[in-house]
Amino acid sequence: MKIQLLLILIMTGFTVANSQSLEEGKKDIYYQRYASAENILINHLKQQPGDGEALLYLTKTYLLQKEIKSASDFLASAPASLTEEPYFLIAKGAVYLSENKIDSSRWYFDRAVDITKGKNAEVLTAIADIEILSENGDMSFALDIIQKAMKRTKNDAQLYVLKGNAYRNLHNGGEAFKAYTSAIQDDKSIAEAYYFLGEIFLSQKNPDLYIDYFDKAIQADPNYGPAYYELYNYYVYTKPDPQKAMQYFKQYEKLSDESIRHDYAFTDLLYLNKEYSQAISKAKDIIAKERDKVQPRLYKLIAYSYAESGDSASAVDYMLNYFNHEQDSNFIAKDFETMAQLYVAADADADSIVKFYQKAAAISQDSETLYKYYKDLANLAAVKKDHVSQAKWLGLYYTGNNKASNVDLFNWGISAYRSENYVLADSVFGLYSEKYPDQGFGYYWRARTNAVIDSGMTAGLAIPYYTKLIETIKMDSLSSTDRKWVVEAYAYIAAYEANTQKNYDKAIEYFDKILEIDPENVNAKKYIPILEANAGKKEGSN
Repeated sequence: MKIQLLLILIMTGFTVANSQSLEEGKKDIYYQRYASAENILINHLKQQPGDGEALLYLTKTYLLQKEIKSASDFLASAPASLTEEPYFLIAKGAVYLSENKIDSSRWYFDRAVDITKGKNAEVLTAIADIEILSENGDMSFALDIIQKAMKRTKNDAQLYVLKGNAYRNLHNGGEAFKAYTSAIQDDKSIAEAYYFLGEIFLSQKNPDLYIDYFDKAIQADPNYGPAYYELYNYYVYTKPDPQKAMQYFKQYEKLSDESIRHDYAFTDLLYLNKEYSQAISKAKDIIAKERDKVQPRLYKLIAYSYAESGDSASAVDYMLNYFNHEQDSNFIAKDFETMAQLYVAADADADSIVKFYQKAAAISQDSETLYKYYKDLANLAAVKKDHVSQAKWLGLYYTGNNKASNVDLFNWGISAYRSENYVLADSVFGLYSEKYPDQGFGYYWRARTNAVIDSGMTAGLAIPYYTKLIETIKMDSLSSTDRKWVVEAYAYIAAYEANTQKNYDKAIEYFDKILEIDPENVNAKKYIPILEANAGKKEGSN
């Protein structure tokens, strides 16, 4: 008798323990801890291989993790006694549905309904649940099944959540909102309903409302991890606040399965919170663990962390590692710009700096950023006294740039002049004269440029621009620069009149003009007597 009682107690305890493990598995699925649910349910089925409901929930965890083959393999190894068990039939239908074998899946669902004569609300709910979570699901069919289930049970909160999910899949936010609200009215502790309401407004990009609903999900159930995750996302991407993001992430991490994805996210947060040494250490741990599977962006994160810590040499090494591991198609202009700046900080050779700025410019899609690169490249060329490259980059910087100034245009012309590209310099200073006709810079440098082109003064190319320069300058209020320019202009025209035109009287007039503004001008005093003598000889010969 005692032995029988002991056996009964042992069997009762065994049944309760297994029942508890099944409920724990369901709970983990609710909290989106799919890996934990999978482990619990596998262990449960080792003890009770004939538990069709556990087999269905295990199948569900596989499907939620996109592991269709695992689900199919596990079902294939199930006991033959489950062939006509409703939950087993639903699990089989779920796999077929995930494989887009609609007719086969519907046959298994219908068979499960027939066996239970359509009166088992749990079976109906399970079918609707599978139909809704599948990418190939039929939402109209799911809604019809939900309505039938509602007639068979008073547990409407869960069914209203499923109804809301079906409407969300149909992109009917209004009906989904009503369904989730009804679920909350039935059960105010159902965090999932608040969470999905938040998801509706997240899709509508309405932060005031989705933040409120995610907060309410946590208030309803402080253990509901998915809501913490969405709040973490919000404070990382939408309204950056690294400290708040870290707080929500740590809560989420405690309530969710361990994952390498968490390690990446935590490393990102360490960087965003400026905890650079910890970010570097954590990132290196992930690289050691993941090896060839590691996301190359971690090399970049380490590089940025070293850069922020003042270690430019290490930053350069890890950026080069990033370029070696990442696919070319994933590079962005900022990657190359950062590399160029790191080389600048590391006092590297100018060619390396220019190379990466050029790469940044080549793939930049933002015009404002592109113009910045052109300006940086021009500045680097100026440091190297590479006036040819400086002219090239300043030309690209100025062309089509609404923010470029007259100084930028002037510098472009000067760099062209210094690179001895006089045709380009003439064109640039001509543009300057057109845009700023009241300023003398364009006329002066165009005159200088044409003086070089017409080095023998045979064509008088510089004369029109020196003449225009004189007309532009106000003679009654000469600045030191104006005085220098006017003297140079008069002297050049005088030389042209004397040497090319042989008009010595005209040349004397221009030297006299020089003496009017610069009475002690040595050249004017020197050449006037010579020109007067030449003029006299010319008259005598006539």
